[in-house]
Amino acid sequence: MDQGDDTAVARRTAAAVAGHLGDEAAARAGLGDPSPAVRATALSALARMERATTDDVRAALADGDPAVRRRALEVAVPFADVDLVGMLLHDDDDLVVETAAWALGERGGDDEAVAALSVVATSHDEALCREAAAAALGAIGDPAGLPALLAATRDKPAVRRRAVIALAPFEGEEVTEALQRALTDRDWQVRQAAEDLLAED
Repeated sequence: MDQGDDTAVARRTAAAVAGHLGDEAAARAGLGDPSPAVRATALSALARMERATTDDVRAALADGDPAVRRRALEVAVPFADVDLVGMLLHDDDDLVVETAAWALGERGGDDEAVAALSVVATSHDEALCREAAAAALGAIGDPAGLPALLAATRDKPAVRRRAVIALAPFEGEEVTEALQRALTDRDWQVRQAAEDLLAED
C-alpha cells in the first residue's frame, strides 16, 4: 500500500482530512489518484460528507484494485440503484466477494440478491465467502434463502456457526431439525449457537 511513498501518504492524509473539513473539491481530486489507497480514502471522504454520487460509486466498483472495490461496496449500501450482485458472483478477489455479501445483507436483498447469495453460500471455493453469504441470508430473512442456509449447516465449522445463527429469523420443521442436529456438532460454538436459538423458542 504505497509503502515508502511519502507523497502518496501525504495525498491520502489530505483526502481524509478533506472529508472531515467538508472540502468536496479536495476529496474529489483524490478519486483519480494513481494510488489505490488514496482513491479509496477519497471515496470514503466524499461519503462522510454525503457528497458521493452514484457515478462515483460505480466507478470505484469498477476500479482495478480490490481495496478500492471493497471500499466502494461499503459506501454503496444506501445506493439502491447500484448493482452489487455482479461483484458477489464475478469478482476474482475473495475479500471483495465477502464485502459484497455483507453489503447485500446490510441493504436487504431482492430475489436476485437472495439467489446469488444462495449460490455463494453453497458453492464458493472460499469458506470466508460462504460464511459471509450465509450471514447475509440470515440478515435478509427471505424464505427463498433457507435451503442454502440449511445446506451451510453441514459446511466447515466457521460456516456452520454462521449458518446456525442465520437461522434465527426462520421457523419450521426443517429449521428445528437443523438446530437439533447442531446440538451435537463437533464444534462447541455451533452447539452453543443452536442451544441459544432453541432456548429462545
